[in-house]
Amino acid sequence: MHDTPIGTVAMETRYEAVCRDADGRVTWIATAKNVVVTAGLNKMLDACFKTGLASPAWYLGLKSTGTPNAADTMASHATWTELTAYDEAARPAFTPGTISAGSVSNAASKAVFTASGNMTVLGIFMASSATKSETGSTLYGAADFTEGSRAMVDNDTLTVTATLSATAS
Repeated sequence: MHDTPIGTVAMETRYEAVCRDADGRVTWIATAKNVVVTAGLNKMLDACFKTGLASPAWYLGLKSTGTPNAADTMASHATWTELTAYDEAARPAFTPGTISAGSVSNAASKAVFTASGNMTVLGIFMASSATKSETGSTLYGAADFTEGSRAMVDNDTLTVTATLSATAS
């Protein structure tokens, strides 16, 4: 028996958000590194080693106040709130491209949010439902922008690239 791990796997999600004004000019860029919550890790283990979920659907959402932690779920994330003040009727889908070298992203099909009035965005999360403010889906993880909160005004667009990576050591 070994008391120390022979190898470990680390999961990471990095987000890049680019905000453009109504004329298409970049007003700010923010990055975030995901906290993969326990519910998200359990979903991955289930999909990979138990049920073999064919193509689970994931969606990106915006968060406002508060800081995420590993115990968060969509039903219970008392430390942060979802921001729903955007024009799209639902959370945009995370549409992953080809998996290569332990990484996959939605760079070819980025998520887009259009501000409905003035709003402040603090970060991003990924969940298994497109429905805004729902509490029954799986939360994969959530992240605060490294640069802090960011303001958007009516009709600004926020384009989000999410890159998921797994590394072994």
